[in-house]
This record gives sequence, structure tokens and C-alpha cells, in this order.
Amino acid sequence: MSKIITYGKVRSVEDIGKLLRAKRKEQGLTQSDVSDLTTLSIRFLSEVERGKERAEIGKVMEYLQNLGLDLYVKPRGEQ
Repeated sequence: MSKIITYGKVRSVEDIGKLLRAKRKEQGLTQSDVSDLTTLSIRFLSEVERGKERAEIGKVMEYLQNLGLDLYVKPRGEQ
């Protein structure tokens, strides 16, 4: 049984990591699979999924894009 991913407000790097891990698993991919399809190392993928706070934003964006996820930024309180 697959876990349902809850999308919404991101409050921490850990939240991004949890979403990335859930989306990767939903797609049936291992970290090794993602590494083979991108320029990202398995170590980096693991660190991001565990919420490493000093992860390079460009690499995090690459990971998001490769899993088909978009990142939006908007002012607080705006719908």
C-alpha cells in the first residue's frame, strides 16, 4: 500500500526532504536510480532526504525538477 503524499506549506528543510523521499518512493525509484538519471550523488540525495540544512539550493532544485515537483514562493497570507 503506497503512502499518500500531503503537499502544502514547507516550514523546514526537513519538510522538503520528506516530500522528496515520498515522491521518489511513489515513483518506484531508489536513490541509486535518481543518481543515475541526474548529476546528483547518492550521498547528496540521502542528506537532502534527511533534512541537511546546508544542502546546495541548485542541487535541491535539480532534485525537485527531476521528480516532477515545482517550488513556489509567495507572500505570507496570500492564497
